[in-house]
Amino acid sequence: MSGYPNVVTANLSAHDIEDYNRDGYLIVKGPVVEPATVDAICRFAEDAYATSPLTESGETPQLINCPHWGNPIVFDWLFDAAVLDIIESLIGPNIGLFASHFLRKPSGSGKRVPWHEDSSYWRSMIEAPMRIVSINLALEPWTTANGCLRVIPGTHANGFSDYKEVSNPEEQVFPAEILAEQMDESAAVDLVLDRGDISIHEAQIVHGSNANTSDTGRSAFAMRYFPTSVKIKDNPDFSIYLARGVDLGGNHFADPDPGRHGERR
Repeated sequence: MSGYPNVVTANLSAHDIEDYNRDGYLIVKGPVVEPATVDAICRFAEDAYATSPLTESGETPQLINCPHWGNPIVFDWLFDAAVLDIIESLIGPNIGLFASHFLRKPSGSGKRVPWHEDSSYWRSMIEAPMRIVSINLALEPWTTANGCLRVIPGTHANGFSDYKEVSNPEEQVFPAEILAEQMDESAAVDLVLDRGDISIHEAQIVHGSNANTSDTGRSAFAMRYFPTSVKIKDNPDFSIYLARGVDLGGNHFADPDPGRHGERR
């Protein structure tokens, strides 16, 4: 039990789970993890961005991929009991860690994220049926002005969409976007969060975000999990980990121990 009385420690309610299964997303008002943990993640993220190579255009990247591969302390946050309890409510007790990311939109310059499904980028890595659940921990407040995540409820049940190239790729995080006729942007919901809140979404839900034109930054720690009945294709350059329970899909999990990182077991 957390030493902070206001930290969310219980599993999701039946009503939360019903909403999530219907809509493909959920907001949990926090703090979900202890405030000191959020502080530690923020400090780590700032150091990661400060030492990350610049993009081809000379900018600090908006995304840092799988920081747990390079520093085992990140596993302490990815395997946090409160986080895994929430995931267990949605996918059951056998949980694999697929990936993690630091995401941010700097004030005044954070680029737009076109409408997309995470699953479209991962479909070659995962045998059907795909099931990836993403938790985004807000490291700063998310507002409509600073480019909060936006989702189109219910689209996680639609399968894969078709894409076209964006007309102004230099202003976008991704070079392609879902065809406008295959979604209803008017149904989009803005996920406004306070620091320490989380959003949860299915890999196949249509989502994106507007550019950050405000004077405040927006950042998050994304944690991505799967039920171990899902088979992740073997890839020596992409390690996955057993977070809780047992494997049910014939997956090969790497060992998070820093002395044996990447070793198969």
